[in-house]
Amino acid sequence: MADKKSRGGQRRNRRPARTDRRPPLYAAVDLGTNNCRLLVAAPTRKGFNVVDSHSQIARLGEGLEQSGRLSDVAMDRAFDALSAISKKLKAKRVGHVRCIATEACRKAENGAEFITQIRERTGLTFKIIGPQEEARLALIGCHNLIDDDAKSVLVLDIGGGSTELSLVDAAVARDSGLDGMLKKPPIKAWTSVPLGVVTLTEAFDHLGSEEEAYPAMLERAKSYVEKWAEKHDIRRMLADETSHIIGTSGTVTCVAGVHFGLEKYRRDLVDGQWMDHDGCYSTMDALITAGPEGRAKFPTIGHDRAGLMLAGCALMDAVWSLAPHARMRVADRGLREGLLLSMMKGPKRKRSRGGRKRKLQQNGSDKAAAEAKS
Repeated sequence: MADKKSRGGQRRNRRPARTDRRPPLYAAVDLGTNNCRLLVAAPTRKGFNVVDSHSQIARLGEGLEQSGRLSDVAMDRAFDALSAISKKLKAKRVGHVRCIATEACRKAENGAEFITQIRERTGLTFKIIGPQEEARLALIGCHNLIDDDAKSVLVLDIGGGSTELSLVDAAVARDSGLDGMLKKPPIKAWTSVPLGVVTLTEAFDHLGSEEEAYPAMLERAKSYVEKWAEKHDIRRMLADETSHIIGTSGTVTCVAGVHFGLEKYRRDLVDGQWMDHDGCYSTMDALITAGPEGRAKFPTIGHDRAGLMLAGCALMDAVWSLAPHARMRVADRGLREGLLLSMMKGPKRKRSRGGRKRKLQQNGSDKAAAEAKS
């Protein structure tokens, strides 16, 4: 019997190991003022590998400045984009999903109501995050673009409805690494400028020409940026010759594509590359003078972004004026990457002992409410 057991044990030991197991998939969904974006990735020891991505212009914040509300047309465009994303998540069988909404939903009177409608129509549960959290996630997403010799770094994140600025202690960021940054990002000072490419464009849409509009946009952007810079002595802290800017946004990557003369946008030729002040200003001048039709002909811009580039250049101009000697490092990464890293590598959120009980009670309440409504 012992021999039979032994042989049986050997047969069990010789059973081939499973090789069909794949790492769990994580997804970050970012509903912004202009774009709706998805990033799906699998975790690795050092970070993650991208499995799928999706970006769709929804222009959710269109008309928000005038009405204070998200319009039905804009919400329908967002629903279309989110329905496509929901299908991708189901097809990929993504197990961990976080969805965040930013400035448009923060600002709109019906922002919270829209988030509820999204859940009902697509099954996606969104959280409206504050501007400080938005700045934190953007920094985490591009943390490894901080130069080895930099003393201070200014992270510029231009969105559709707002622009986040973070002054980072580069030495602390390098010493603490990703783990330390996830616990406490070394941000010395930050602000959220209530201007993005959509809101700034709409604010000066009444002007007759771009020759009038650009100086007005630049003056408006500088009024916010310089007030923050004076309060926190930003110019002095960026005066060191090693300090630099990290630009993370569609505006910056579009400008970079033109600056590097790309015939087709390629992330590997843009992400992590450097632009000097004078050279990039020549590129922006060319874009400004080209007009919307001329800008649309650049392969890395196209028709969808051509009308927003004037405002984007004004915001880049206003921020770079704080440190004209500094180089800008282009980041084709940011908020979504920061959200993924926070999900995969960040501290796990603790659930209270009564959490499950409260959840069951809530589910019961929801069911009762639904029955009462029907």
